[in-house]
Amino acid sequence: MTDLTVDETTEPRLAARVGNAFRSLFSDGLLLVVLIALIVFFSLLLPDTFPTTFNMRSILSEKSVILLMALGLALPLVTNQFDLSVGYVLCLSHILMIGLQVRTGLSWPLAALLVLLAGAAIGLVNGLLVTKAQINSFIATLGSGTAIYGVALWYTHGEQVVGNISPGFIDLSGTTAGIPRAALYALVACFALWILLEYLPVGRHLYVTGANPRAAELLGLPTQRYTIAAFIGSSTLTALAGIILASQLGVGQITVGPEYLLPAFAAVLLGATVFKRGRVNVWGTVVAVLLLAVTVSGLQQLGAQSWVDPLFNGLMLIVAVGVAGWVSRLRAAAGRD
Repeated sequence: MTDLTVDETTEPRLAARVGNAFRSLFSDGLLLVVLIALIVFFSLLLPDTFPTTFNMRSILSEKSVILLMALGLALPLVTNQFDLSVGYVLCLSHILMIGLQVRTGLSWPLAALLVLLAGAAIGLVNGLLVTKAQINSFIATLGSGTAIYGVALWYTHGEQVVGNISPGFIDLSGTTAGIPRAALYALVACFALWILLEYLPVGRHLYVTGANPRAAELLGLPTQRYTIAAFIGSSTLTALAGIILASQLGVGQITVGPEYLLPAFAAVLLGATVFKRGRVNVWGTVVAVLLLAVTVSGLQQLGAQSWVDPLFNGLMLIVAVGVAGWVSRLRAAAGRD
C-alpha cells in the first residue's frame, strides 16, 4: 500500500515536470525549429538554387545590414523605448558616406568616422527628447526621423549621389575566406552586444530600467543616462549599417533606408520569443533575421512578386507581437505549475 501511494503522488509531479519541460522547449526553441524546417523545405524544393554557396553568401551579405539595425533597435527596446528614426538614419548615413567622399573629397576612413559621429549625435538628440523633454519615444523618434529624411532630401536634391569611390571602401563589402565581410562585422557586433547585455553590469541595469524604471531609480540607477545611451547605441549601430550598405551599393539613394525598418523591428520582437523568453536578446534576434531572410529568399526563387517581401515582413511583425504575448502567457502558466 505504501508503494502504491508513492506512485500515485509522484506520477502527477513527474507529468507536470515533463509537461513544463516540453512547454519550455517548444516556446524557447520554436523559432529555431521553424528556421531549420524552412531551410530543409526550400533546399528540397529548390535544390539547384537555394542550398548553394552563392545564395548563402547573398543572404548573409544582404541581411547583415538588417541585423545591425535590429541590434541597434534592441537597445532602446531593452529600456522599453522605441526608435522609429533608424530607417531614416540608415538613409542619411549611407548617402553621407558616399557624398563625403565624392563631393568633399574625404578619405573613406575619415568619412566613416564622421558618419558614426553623426549617428551618435542623432541618438543623443533622440535620447534627450525622450528623457529631458518627456516626449513619448514613438512620437519623438518618428518626428526626428522625418526631419532626418528632410535633411537627406536637401543634401541630395532627390538625386542619386554617385562618383569615384575608393577601392578600399568598396572592398569593405568583399569576402574573407568565402564569408561576406558584412556578416563578419555583424557577428562582431553581436558578440559585443551579447557580452554587454548578459555579462556586464550595464546590461543588467538596462534591463532593470526597462522592466521597472521606478525600482531602478530607487536602486540609485541613472535611468535617464541609460536611456540616452541606448538611443546613442541604436543610431550609431544604424550608422555603421549605413556605411556597410554604402559599400555594397556604391551610390547614395534617397529611396533606400526606411524599408529596412519593418523587418528589423519584426526580427527583434520575434527574437524575444527564443533563448530569453519575453526579453529582447541578441541571439534570438539573429535567428529571427535568418528566418525572415530564408523565407523571403525561398519565396523569391519560387517566383514571388516584389510585393511579397513587404507583405510578409508586415505580417511577421504582427505575428511577432502575438507570439510574444503567447510566450508571456506560457511563462506565467509555467510559473503557476
